[in-house]
Amino acid sequence: MSTTQPLTHQPPSTIHQPPDKLAIKIDGEYIQATAGQTILEAARANGKYIPTLCYLEGLSAVGACRLCIVEVSGVGRLLPACTTPVQDGMSVTTNSEKLTRYRRMAVEFLFSERNHYCAVCVSSGHCELQSMAQKLGVTSVEYPYSYPLLKVDMSHERFVLDHNRCILCTRCVRVCDEVEGAHVLDVASRGIRSMISCDLNRPWGKARNCTSCGKCVQVCPTGALAEKGWAVEEMTKRADNITWLALRRGDNQ
Repeated sequence: MSTTQPLTHQPPSTIHQPPDKLAIKIDGEYIQATAGQTILEAARANGKYIPTLCYLEGLSAVGACRLCIVEVSGVGRLLPACTTPVQDGMSVTTNSEKLTRYRRMAVEFLFSERNHYCAVCVSSGHCELQSMAQKLGVTSVEYPYSYPLLKVDMSHERFVLDHNRCILCTRCVRVCDEVEGAHVLDVASRGIRSMISCDLNRPWGKARNCTSCGKCVQVCPTGALAEKGWAVEEMTKRADNITWLALRRGDNQ
């Protein structure tokens, strides 16, 4: 007589599933995610595109720009993919008419809040905000422009900080703190009055802890931070170099 016991039926997703692996669905396709990943990280690991402006791999995620918003089944509001952790069985929609509409609104608000004159910007043609507007089909802004009177800090011998072109993504703040370790930059004030501040509101050229490394300039997605001496459309940046450095440092800690 055979003593072999019948196999107990198990759902396919749980057979030989490592304990740290989760099964989630993105745009109708099942993918494998890792516990602790965010929706954005899981999506990118599986070749799925979600737009971002404030996110940069290697830096902490803050969900400032809201371009990465996604729809999650069973949740009544849109969630930022860069700060929302994956959960087993989660169903995510990254591209829909609703999401496109809200992402366009977010980009239009960014243009209307400050003074973005692409035709005379050193980063024109290499600007992530400009590229995002083109991808989303933003050709005009339906909201009234604020036209704030903002200064341009040219006190640093190598770099320029133009508050008119800043979108408050805080990439510069995070890279200065988390990668360079100087923490020269921060956000001062609140709401629409928020601005990047150097060394407790000193002119950048008088910031005591600035190492002049230029990491903040390289990660800035717009022309808000630039090197002196470049003309219109000449300023290119290499944020991927900063990502490489941040990830290598993280591996060694």
